[in-house]
Amino acid sequence: MTGLTHEDRGALVDSVRRLLADRCTEGDVRRIMDGETGHDPDLWRALAEMGVPGLMIATAQGGAGLGAVELGLVMEEVGAALLPAPLLSCVIAAAALADSDATDLLAGIADGSRIATVAFSGSDDWTGRGDVTVSGDRASGTARFVTDAAIADTILIATDEGVFLPLHTPQVTVLPVFDRTRRMADVTFDGAVRRVGDAAAVRAMRDLAIVALAGEQAGIARRVLEMTVGYAAERHQFGRAIGSFQAVKHMAADLLLESESATSAARDAAEQLAAGSAEKDAAVALAAFACADAAVRCTKDAIQMHGGIAFTWAHPAHLYLRRARSAAQLFGAPPLWRDRYLTALEAVA
Repeated sequence: MTGLTHEDRGALVDSVRRLLADRCTEGDVRRIMDGETGHDPDLWRALAEMGVPGLMIATAQGGAGLGAVELGLVMEEVGAALLPAPLLSCVIAAAALADSDATDLLAGIADGSRIATVAFSGSDDWTGRGDVTVSGDRASGTARFVTDAAIADTILIATDEGVFLPLHTPQVTVLPVFDRTRRMADVTFDGAVRRVGDAAAVRAMRDLAIVALAGEQAGIARRVLEMTVGYAAERHQFGRAIGSFQAVKHMAADLLLESESATSAARDAAEQLAAGSAEKDAAVALAAFACADAAVRCTKDAIQMHGGIAFTWAHPAHLYLRRARSAAQLFGAPPLWRDRYLTALEAVA
């Protein structure tokens, strides 16, 4: 994969930001998440026309052929806007297929005509969300909490042994979710499959998934900080803006530290992964828990700093809290990644 210059990256981010500001307002988010499928095909097409789903797909398959750094920056904008679209699922699926011969699937993801996701199942704490087993050319069992499975055209299987493409139609059971901007389902497989990636492909997909999610979480932290600081400057009590109160200043300073730390961790992980450095495992693990913790802390404290208004359904703060808390468990809880961070540090010591 190739990368862009600093100026070109800025132009890419600005383009995505403008699109989301126009097509993914708070009203749009609420409309989409309250819809039957939680998906807006028109918004998805607009993102596809900009090349966002195919950001890291090779140009030979119709993608942009970019790298983890560009993906992380785009995902920051996605998190800030609370994008209710299957972008994360498609990015992960494309990563799983990157070295396969499934060029038609990659081309479909790149142009937005195909929505793909990945069902994880294995002994690993990260992939262990079900009991799917693959024996020979047949898969059976159920994977849990598969993102965007209800609207996906293709649901890949990732196990300890590799990545598999089902040659049958799996059974999808939609689940109630805490965060309605990201739908999930249980998926039951019972039929023929074809191997499209080995264990190394699963590990590469995992690293990219963490980088993408960390970027999203950093974007969430940044957006709620901006929202909260703006509110603190406008809201007055006792004849003064609440932002002038010492306790509020201290909380705002803590949020700034969390937000900046998350952004640094997410971007460093993307850069280390793109460079294939010896420190990439540690950087990815650090981003996994640091960005998750920062997003949860920022959204939780933002609600407190807003006061009673943020506890109402009409205020967006709780939507960010729901996305942050859900995302923190999506690819393994923070304690898992703290352990992996220490292991990675020991490996390069």
